[in-house]
Amino acid sequence: MQNAQKSLSTGTIKRGLLAGIDVTWQLARIVIPIYFVVTFLKHTPVLDIISGLFSPLMRVFGLPGKAAIVLVLGNVVNLYAAIGAMVSLSLTLKEITVLAIMLSFCHSLPVETALAKKIGLSAINVIAVRAGLAILSGIAFNLILR
Repeated sequence: MQNAQKSLSTGTIKRGLLAGIDVTWQLARIVIPIYFVVTFLKHTPVLDIISGLFSPLMRVFGLPGKAAIVLVLGNVVNLYAAIGAMVSLSLTLKEITVLAIMLSFCHSLPVETALAKKIGLSAINVIAVRAGLAILSGIAFNLILR
């Protein structure tokens, strides 16, 4: 027991702290700029235009048109970009839940499709399955969470 306590040395704590700071910095570099850009767009007509264009499609999932930004960022960039956009928008708990479920199936498409292709999977099949699951889960959870 004494040896186990000694293994948690100052060096271990220092490495853990530095690793934590590094991860925080990497996430902040993505989330904070996205948050500010989307917040800025809220104060311009751009977000209203995007919202109006995507509103009919997003209604199928019980989401406002502006949620399309979250889905696009989550699919094209990564989940942390989607989180940055989600935080800056005024969304209900149901909307956040539906988006999170959809993004759990379909996120970071360029990177993850490239990885799937490297192991021999069809890129079209990977995208179709992931997007299909996201769409089906979005519709289902919209109906379930009414």
